[in-house]
Amino acid sequence: MRLYIAEKPSVGRELAKCLRGPIARRDGYLVTKDGIVTWLFGHILRQAEPEEYDEKYKRWRAEDLPIIPQQWKLFVDKDCERQFAIVKSLIDKADEIVHGGDPDREGQLLVDEVLDYLGNKKPVKRILLNALDEKSIKKANASLRDNRDFFNLKQSALARARADWLIGMNLSRAYTLAARRAGHEGLVLPIGRVKTPTLSLVVRREREIEHFKPVTYYLIKGMFRHENGSFEAQWKPKDTMAGLDSENRLIDKNIADEKLAFFKDEPHEAVISSYQKTKKQEPQPLPFSLSTLQVLAGKRFGYAPQLVLDTAQKLYEKKLTTYPRSDCEYLPTNQFGDAKTILSHLAKTGDELVSSWVPVANPQQKSRAWNDKKISAHHAIIPTTVQADVTKMTAEERNLYHLIARGYLAQFYPVHTYDQTKIEVQYKDELFTASGRTERDLGWKVMYQSMKKKSASADESEEEGKEGKDEDESTKTLPAMKKKDIVNWQRGRLLEKMTKPPVRFTASTLLAGMKEIHKYVKNPEAKKQLKDVYGIGTEATRATIIDDLIRRKFLKAHGKKKYLVPTPVAYLLVDALPDDLTYPDATAIWEDKLHSMSEGEGTLAEFLQGQIDFTRKLCQKAEDIHMEVKGENVCPRCHQGVLIQRKGRNGVFWGCSNYPKCRMTCNDKNGKPDLEDAKARLAHTPRDMAPAAVSASALAQQQRSASRQLPAAMNAAGTSYLSADYAASGRYQETAADIEALNSLFSPADYAARMEEDRKSYESQQQSAWQNWADKPKYSASPMEHMQEPDGQKEQDKTYLCPRCREGHLRSLHGRNGVFWGCSNYPRCTATFDDDHGRPLLK
Repeated sequence: MRLYIAEKPSVGRELAKCLRGPIARRDGYLVTKDGIVTWLFGHILRQAEPEEYDEKYKRWRAEDLPIIPQQWKLFVDKDCERQFAIVKSLIDKADEIVHGGDPDREGQLLVDEVLDYLGNKKPVKRILLNALDEKSIKKANASLRDNRDFFNLKQSALARARADWLIGMNLSRAYTLAARRAGHEGLVLPIGRVKTPTLSLVVRREREIEHFKPVTYYLIKGMFRHENGSFEAQWKPKDTMAGLDSENRLIDKNIADEKLAFFKDEPHEAVISSYQKTKKQEPQPLPFSLSTLQVLAGKRFGYAPQLVLDTAQKLYEKKLTTYPRSDCEYLPTNQFGDAKTILSHLAKTGDELVSSWVPVANPQQKSRAWNDKKISAHHAIIPTTVQADVTKMTAEERNLYHLIARGYLAQFYPVHTYDQTKIEVQYKDELFTASGRTERDLGWKVMYQSMKKKSASADESEEEGKEGKDEDESTKTLPAMKKKDIVNWQRGRLLEKMTKPPVRFTASTLLAGMKEIHKYVKNPEAKKQLKDVYGIGTEATRATIIDDLIRRKFLKAHGKKKYLVPTPVAYLLVDALPDDLTYPDATAIWEDKLHSMSEGEGTLAEFLQGQIDFTRKLCQKAEDIHMEVKGENVCPRCHQGVLIQRKGRNGVFWGCSNYPKCRMTCNDKNGKPDLEDAKARLAHTPRDMAPAAVSASALAQQQRSASRQLPAAMNAAGTSYLSADYAASGRYQETAADIEALNSLFSPADYAARMEEDRKSYESQQQSAWQNWADKPKYSASPMEHMQEPDGQKEQDKTYLCPRCREGHLRSLHGRNGVFWGCSNYPRCTATFDDDHGRPLLK
């Protein structure tokens, strides 16, 4: 028995219609004489969550990162359990399986992962459905391929999915925790391999606009008279003259006025120093990929990318157009024979413009779009051989079908030919230039001009992916002339112009930016390398990524044209992240590698190892980032966190949100942190200048030896480690030189060694200095020896400030030899005290 597994129910139904009947309907599948057709619902297997690898990952902790699965796990999606059971039972009964996923990377993976999950060993064929009309399906079914031919495509999809998991799960946790350390409670920062660089494009563009300073500059245009007619040319100032900015624009109006007056003076004779007339041809624009269709529909009709994808999907399921999630703009030559049928059907769609274009189209003409070498698993989006009726379509379907039909028709129109003319005029030892074009044959452009009046045709030149030219320049016709002809100055005019800020992204132009990502990379070498890659994201996911950024309130659509504007949380996220995540260089290179992997270059293991190394590096960077602190009680020690109320064994206290990097604690005073007491304690100890991780014993040792370790320059200047005010005031008054000296003592490289030394010293003291509990030394607590208990305070409600470090609180602990009291600041403070009837013995 042959089993067809389609990607979704709608595809399964159309596939069954093209097999020999009758069709018997069953729960979750269809039975035909040629085999059974069942379906999935896209990805019915999901990747495991971190806590499904280990229960400890349920709690987000920086010390657990990065999370690297040793064995990748998949689980059946809860909503798909019933259909999965049906598919499993059919696979068990099948003799041969036909993989019917969409002809792209994700389509390949979502069926393959089910077969791999079930350990299938039965032969698997692959059917490539680029269209759902009967002719296309039967043709595809007659030319099945071995599914092993697409192993590399599956590996590429698997690499993409696992890379997204590594980046998303680890870095979202790492930078969310960093935000919470800075007081942003409840904030979740989703990091994505493609999503984050995309968001950064919008944030950087907005900042360019905010910081843009308009510049006024001046142009001079002169009208010259030739015996065959007049023409206007623009003055090109010499780059050595005064009054120019860095981009060679004249910004000094006085000089501009002087120059115009100079040109008006006699003599008025000039000469044509250069005249070039070239015949040029502009080929037909290529048919649409999904991205080019989304960009044009956004500009032409204001449609959001997701709406374009959804509408194209509906046209595909109605069998009117081919597979919509295509990243290809070329057509296979074996479909060239369908041109005559498709053109005849386009004449009867009910679209008057399309019908008027068909008679001129030549079905025998073959454009550059017909190229088998450019075809991968799918081809450009074109109409099918099924007759369409636009009167029965929605407005969105009608407009998209019109664009797709026009793009197909253009392949059977002549190329656009014109004469391009460029001239240079020498006048009073200054250069004037002019350019123009004369149309020879509009060719395919006649269709693009008919949608609007001809004067607006330049607006649609962007459809071919080219920069629109100034309308005056593109439509100007120059008189016939030749080099060394004499012309005369007639008049001139001074134009005042102003530089404009860059335009904000819309959903459509942002999608185009994702596709042409090489324009936005930071590294010049990477820019060259990435010019020909496929951008970041895929045809099917780019629109979803933009929509997700809007849904999560990182972006909002503003104004009638729905320009995308970043929200405050978007600035917070982008500002906190390193360039590795905010610039698209690495992501674009990975996309290129994924594409190469689908063609057999590179391995899954190599790619993932690179992702693991990258993830590990960025998790480490997250430990040291500095975010804008949010909250009213900023930590007086580290200034990178806020004090948060906590409940300990001995009552309420306040601790820094930057814990464990900062272990600042503070007493509670009427529901608020006692900041005055905390600041006073910091002022009385040089520890406030040291990292929180330096132990009290190490600090004391450093203070004793500081004078021997000070830089020679400081000793030579006679600067002492402690200021002269110290003895008199009892306080340590630091100077800039003192701080520099302390910083030299607390280098990160020495910290780990000092901590290990303190730990060994503490253990050695316990093991050698005393063997029995009764022999344990009693530490002096002179600062607290004569403290009086407040009237009415119960013993169990009291908290004991550590008399050694004066930061931690003493807590009751149960050791091998009984109860004792230790500092909560351990291991940085190793003070211990005996228990005396439920309280620490401080004498």
